[in-house]
Amino acid sequence: MPGMAALAPLAAFAVALLASRLLITPRARRFALDRPNERSLHEAPVPRTGGIAVALGIAAACALAWPGLPIVLGAALALAAVSFVDDLAGLPTLARLALHLAAAAAALAFDLSAGGAVAFALLALALAWTANLYNFMDGSDGLAGGMAVIGFASYGLAALLSGDARLASLSVSIAAAAGGFLVFNWHPARLFLGDVGSIPLGFLAGALGIAGWNRDVWPLWFPALVFAPFMADATLTLAKRLLRRERVWQAHREHYYQRLVRMGLGHRRTACVEYAAMAGCGALALLVFREPAAVQGIALALAAAALGGAAVWVDWHWMSAP
Repeated sequence: MPGMAALAPLAAFAVALLASRLLITPRARRFALDRPNERSLHEAPVPRTGGIAVALGIAAACALAWPGLPIVLGAALALAAVSFVDDLAGLPTLARLALHLAAAAAALAFDLSAGGAVAFALLALALAWTANLYNFMDGSDGLAGGMAVIGFASYGLAALLSGDARLASLSVSIAAAAGGFLVFNWHPARLFLGDVGSIPLGFLAGALGIAGWNRDVWPLWFPALVFAPFMADATLTLAKRLLRRERVWQAHREHYYQRLVRMGLGHRRTACVEYAAMAGCGALALLVFREPAAVQGIALALAAAALGGAAVWVDWHWMSAP
């Protein structure tokens, strides 16, 4: 259904926009309020149900263009449902991780190709990590929603350039659904993603990245470079906290984007800086993903150096602050 696939992103945006507006009405906003605490960057209670709007937008696009729901999307929607329960009542950390790994294993077993047992295990862990790192990075107004727009739009453009219209339409539909939510998430945010949105978006970032690799649309490094600002921040922060023997499963305000906000950049300018980093990584990935391996290697090295330098700069200014 080529015509329906072209309309799917419009449907995703419209449904997510409308659902987001409904979720901030006085009656709806009482549920799953994110109340400020010592680890928060916001000052007033904000509903963390925006992921419902994103999920509904993606579901609308699927109903329009893909009546037979792929296992990857089914797993993502199942994660959204479980994460909504977590937002409302809280789930044990180990139970959450087990469910994330189960969703990853189901997607790899029935809808993706992973190769041998070792590759399967590594990719399952990678999928669970992308789901969680997206959740870790959802802590500043406009950040995770905007990064989803840029990241999945980059996937869509790469798929279009490679002639995979189905993957292109799906990727752009996810970006469009995130865009509908972002209208209400820009600072000062009236709606947060919550686990119901961040976990499935992170999972889809990894799963569609593997799907594109399976379909020879892009090399396996491509999704890692597209989402490199998110991955680098979350991974470096986790590594530092592990070295300090901190309880890494507990909420904190030590991510690089959180430090930028607290150093005086604020939510809007921090989001714009992160968008620029994401757009730069996405553009670089698009420029070289069909180039020879040597060119790809140089591009990856340049991106790693730039992100590493930015991390050192933030660390130095953070430690130098009075």
